[in-house]
Amino acid sequence: MPSFILNENQQSNGDYEVHNTTTGCRFMPELRSQILLGVHSSCVGAVAEAKRLKPMWYRINGCAYCCSACHTG
Repeated sequence: MPSFILNENQQSNGDYEVHNTTTGCRFMPELRSQILLGVHSSCVGAVAEAKRLKPMWYRINGCAYCCSACHTG
C-alpha cells in the first residue's frame, strides 16, 4: 500500500497538497516540510487523514501529478 505526506507549505492558490511517497513526485516538498500521513489504500484516505490532522487548513488537495484522483483543480 502507498505511503503519503502532506506538504506544510501552502501553494500559491491556497492549497496544501498531499503527495504519494511510494510513487514519488517531482513536486515533493523537502523533508522538513513533510507531515507524515501514513499508509493508505488510496489518496482518499490520505486526504481524509490530512484533514483530520489539520482541520484549520480548509484547502487540502491531492497533488495533480502523484494524487490526481484526489486533485480537485
